[in-house]
Amino acid sequence: MSRKPHLKNGILQADLCVIGAGSGGLSVAAGAAQMGAAVVLIEKHLMGGDCLNTGCVPSKALLAAAHAAQAQRSGGRFGVAPVEPRVDFTQVMAHVHGVIGAIAPHDSVARFEGLGCTIIQAPARFTGPGEVEAGGQRIAARRFIIATGSRAALPPIPGLAATPHLTNETLFGLRELPRHLAVIGGGPIGLEMAQAFRRLGSQVTVLERATILPKDEPEAVAVLRAALAAEGVRIIAGAAITRVDPGRITLADGMVEPSHILVAAGRQAVVDGLGLDAAGIAFTPQGITVDAALRTTNPRAFAIGDCAGGPQFTHIAGAHAGVVIRRALFGLPAKMDYRALPWVTYTDPELAHAGLTEAQAPGCKTLLQPFSGNDRAQAEGVSEGLIKLVLSPKGLILGATIIGPGAGEMISLWGLAIQQRMKIGAIAGVTFPYPTLAEIGRRAAGAWFTPTLYGAKTRFFVGLTQRFLP
Repeated sequence: MSRKPHLKNGILQADLCVIGAGSGGLSVAAGAAQMGAAVVLIEKHLMGGDCLNTGCVPSKALLAAAHAAQAQRSGGRFGVAPVEPRVDFTQVMAHVHGVIGAIAPHDSVARFEGLGCTIIQAPARFTGPGEVEAGGQRIAARRFIIATGSRAALPPIPGLAATPHLTNETLFGLRELPRHLAVIGGGPIGLEMAQAFRRLGSQVTVLERATILPKDEPEAVAVLRAALAAEGVRIIAGAAITRVDPGRITLADGMVEPSHILVAAGRQAVVDGLGLDAAGIAFTPQGITVDAALRTTNPRAFAIGDCAGGPQFTHIAGAHAGVVIRRALFGLPAKMDYRALPWVTYTDPELAHAGLTEAQAPGCKTLLQPFSGNDRAQAEGVSEGLIKLVLSPKGLILGATIIGPGAGEMISLWGLAIQQRMKIGAIAGVTFPYPTLAEIGRRAAGAWFTPTLYGAKTRFFVGLTQRFLP
């Protein structure tokens, strides 16, 4: 049973005060309360934060609907007559919000009050290094956890701010399918939504000022770009947008005339209105300044998740929560290790990555294996896709990229291998079930040993042993 926060001289006293009820904040609050800490949890908007309400959950629900539509178009290769799906966009959005509703009780006020947390639904503001005010209540705590997340960034394009546009916060409130969706930004969010709306029936144009997915391996990005183009997603890389007006996006060398505009050009940490200066907490436009243990410049305060200025993924916020619980509740040494950081772009095919890319590891060795050599991939009509491994000269696994069906499900094995500093022989020695797509990893690993295993020295040794073995 957790201890309850209590009032003393009108001030609510707690062990932990968590600001923000998104993925990271909820993880800290739930863990701390169940371990016996007195926890105050403050959320100014919706429990569950961006991930549940306007991010991961609704976007993946929309992608599932889009996948179902595309399946009707793509049966021809299996002898199943393809048909153009009849999309009821109202029902698609009902599915999206139904999924949110099904998950919401897990993140609800009722559940967290049941765990022993005191919930305050109001904006929070530091009034000093050890005190926060929210909803007219002053809160003093031994430790503060800032988990306020991020919001869509608005690029400084002339006319954009004054032109009606969508972000992830408003996209899932659409009631009609866009005739022509222009997506500003060729990152994971932009490409996922571009493919989803194209499959649901919209014309889609992606405008990227540089190159799409610049942090991923170029071989994998090329596969994805070809797949999107084959479905009719128009991608304009190096797009110089000079102005945005209702119904018109002017480029340096052309024009796009969309019915709707989705801005997916990066995200910015939410730190405004928190009174960080009053708490002695340093921050920049990229987020709150933290050390490797996620402690801010105020030794009583930590920042986790998107607002901490690092990688912006829900699973990273969860990992941050684990570090902070060890530090804030038990005083144990703990810090973040990003060596095996995984990320997934949930397009079709999925693009998953963990660890270093080839560009980040000078002097590395690489192994590349196409899905065309995988029996399960052939059975399922997967003609494109690959795995790329980045290794040290001695075979230490440094990074992995997979593009293909279920890539996000397969990448965790490689994250574990990187985190545990395994060599490629460890994977080459694993027996994978047959036939599975995951076998492509073992096949790639085996290629590391091909030059030695089938080289002249091995042939000489085998010939020699065969002369003497009974």
